[in-house]
Amino acid sequence: MHFDKILEIVKKRRDALNVTQEELSKLSGVGLRTIKQFERGKGNPTLYTLFKLVDVLGLEIELNVKQLDNHEAGENIL
Repeated sequence: MHFDKILEIVKKRRDALNVTQEELSKLSGVGLRTIKQFERGKGNPTLYTLFKLVDVLGLEIELNVKQLDNHEAGENIL
């Protein structure tokens, strides 16, 4: 699941920067409880909340278009 990968990246980056959950909360404006739940794999943060967290950690969120299989390639989806 992609959410698990995002969670892992955020936790590793926070640890690498020696930023506590409390510091991340203050710097990002995201509630400490929200951060704790997120790092335990609980809760469901909004994209905006994730953006605030990763921005403070020097990361960015990127969206990519999935590769289409041959069946879908002929269909105009945009």
